[in-house]
Amino acid sequence: MPTIEHGHTGRLVYARLRPNEDLVQSIEKLCLAHGFTRAMVRGSLGSLAQASLESAGGAVEELPGPAVEVLTLCGEVALDAGGAAVARLSGIVVDPAGAVHAGRFVSGRNPVCMTFEAVLEEWVGE
Repeated sequence: MPTIEHGHTGRLVYARLRPNEDLVQSIEKLCLAHGFTRAMVRGSLGSLAQASLESAGGAVEELPGPAVEVLTLCGEVALDAGGAAVARLSGIVVDPAGAVHAGRFVSGRNPVCMTFEAVLEEWVGE
């Protein structure tokens, strides 16, 4: 049976990630910098120099650039038992040839191309 959690949304962070910053790790750092223990990724706009996506079955697909456009990005960030932020981000991207791919973004392997903008919304549990 699913667990029901009660809480409310808190602060919003609108962030611009710079070239060559990793998408997943940058969002984790943003949450720590703003004191978020949990957050939801609400929106994004930008492209990656290359992308690495993990499928539901665990296979990893490497998508070379020069620019992989991100169509959708969603997910959440939470602190682990050691206090480190862990982001679980999924999305849909389009490679330079126009093919569409989807999956979970692999941490450390999704560098921003030019800029990337993301919106994070704090979750405050009760």
